[in-house]
Amino acid sequence: MIAPTSFTSATATPIPRATPPEPTPVLTSDFETFLQMLTAQAKYQDPLEPIGSSEYAAQLAQFSMVEQQVLSNDLLTALTSQLGSGNMAQMANWIGMEARTTAPVKFDGAPITVNPNPVAVADDVQLVVYDVNGTEVQRQNIPVSSAPVEWAGVSEDGTPFTNGLYRFEVESRANGELLLAEPAETYARITEARVDGTDTLLILEGGTPVIASSVTGLREPA
Repeated sequence: MIAPTSFTSATATPIPRATPPEPTPVLTSDFETFLQMLTAQAKYQDPLEPIGSSEYAAQLAQFSMVEQQVLSNDLLTALTSQLGSGNMAQMANWIGMEARTTAPVKFDGAPITVNPNPVAVADDVQLVVYDVNGTEVQRQNIPVSSAPVEWAGVSEDGTPFTNGLYRFEVESRANGELLLAEPAETYARITEARVDGTDTLLILEGGTPVIASSVTGLREPA
């Protein structure tokens, strides 16, 4: 009787995978290339007019300055990114608050508080109201004072203005001559915060964007 032949299954030897080389930093690579070029320059220079050691030193110093400038720019970029992230986290706490700006504000039928800043020597101060298209829609006299005034959003015949965005200017006159016309500040609720490059934008109710650094005051919602 012939004994059955036993077979031993061979275990396959795993093929080692090639480890991808780690990327070489750009500056290191550039510096090595620079040294190779400098060596080639010394090797093939004209023996009758050799390059002086001072010129070699100047080239090395110039490359070192460029290298340091690139590193500084990278560091500033990273720092700006970190500051932007921190600033965004802080701005997030402003959402729901009312910001004081000169940007157009939303009128929904309720009076809007305007904060004028007329010229002290003026004898005639007018609050000028513009719609979203920049068209003047109303002009009314106000006291020569920085005290807040209420804009009711009602025309002279008692008709309410259409809901929408409006902005305000204060014109100061003396003896009939215009001394100053400047935007007046109002309060509007912040609904969103965004990062736009290096700036943080706040979106006011109604969709008006303002740069966070232009906000001159904050308050709890009225």
